[in-house]
Amino acid sequence: MVAEALRDRILSGALEDGSMLPKQDELLAEFGVSLPPIREALRILETEGLVTVQRGNVGGAVVHRPQPYKAAYMLGLVLQSRGAKLGDVLRGLIAFEPACVAACAARADRADTVLPRLRATLDQAAAAVEDGDRYTGLARQFHIDLVESCGNEAMIQVVGALEALWTAHVNQLARRNAELGSFAEPTARRTSVDEHEEMYRAIELGDVAKAEQLAKEHYSHPQDPGWGDSLAAGRPINALYIRDV
Repeated sequence: MVAEALRDRILSGALEDGSMLPKQDELLAEFGVSLPPIREALRILETEGLVTVQRGNVGGAVVHRPQPYKAAYMLGLVLQSRGAKLGDVLRGLIAFEPACVAACAARADRADTVLPRLRATLDQAAAAVEDGDRYTGLARQFHIDLVESCGNEAMIQVVGALEALWTAHVNQLARRNAELGSFAEPTARRTSVDEHEEMYRAIELGDVAKAEQLAKEHYSHPQDPGWGDSLAAGRPINALYIRDV
């Protein structure tokens, strides 16, 4: 009961991220229970990552609202435990991201909520087309922007977790080791810029069907730099990479 009540306050924002839970004496008075249930409630919340209990003279419990990277990290752990490969993550993105692109195009408020963000990333990418490593990061950012701008929170979090996993591996295995695959070729980077621009224009016009079709065609290119194609599909997933994102 105590854990549920405190959890609801954290998730609703009534208890802000980084704030302190009420002291144990206050919790005892509020809930009318003994100390062991209060301690068990804090243990439950700490296990869930919603609080960090600080012990000692300046003890207390610091509130942590759930963060998206934690969902991606947990997904990575589950996939790693099941022996999943990077190809599984990539195929998931290829299947789900076009739906996010279509959702971006369908947004009535896209001129304010979608287009400025995409435009900023596209302009940076176009300016960095001669720099393979920088362009790789910006191409990945464009994909992330599309997902995070789709307006559907469930899609943002679920597809975003796959995005975070893939981006983490691109950063760790491709960019860090300077193994950029087709990203090493300026021609491939320029093609990528052009295709991103086409998707942008379809979204700008609100052409849902065309935006989705362009995304499917773009994401089906195994050589597209945005996928960091130097990563072998058979590589195992390493959830720890998510910490570098």
